[in-house]
Amino acid sequence: MEKEQQELYEYARKRIKQKKNLYYHFVFFLIGSLFMFVANELLEFGMPNIWYPWAITVWFFLLILHFIKVYITDRFMNKNWEREQIERLVNRQERKLQQLRSKIDEQEPKQ
Repeated sequence: MEKEQQELYEYARKRIKQKKNLYYHFVFFLIGSLFMFVANELLEFGMPNIWYPWAITVWFFLLILHFIKVYITDRFMNKNWEREQIERLVNRQERKLQQLRSKIDEQEPKQ
């Protein structure tokens, strides 16, 4: 039981770290977007081109991918899902091996 508790703790710690990193990413996105707006519009950095909407859009897309990874992909494809997939594949391989053994046994000449 202690091993299961340790695994649960490690999984919870990993999820909290992922969520914390996502929140940091969101805060940096907001601050960075504001900085890019100020740099381009008020400080006229990179003028006459208006580049900040493109940079913010690309960064927002990356933030959405990060969100999907944390809240959708990793939520459903966790350790339990991984264990179930491994068990399913191992069972499938064992069934195939059993079928091959039974075929070999059938084909062996009886003495």
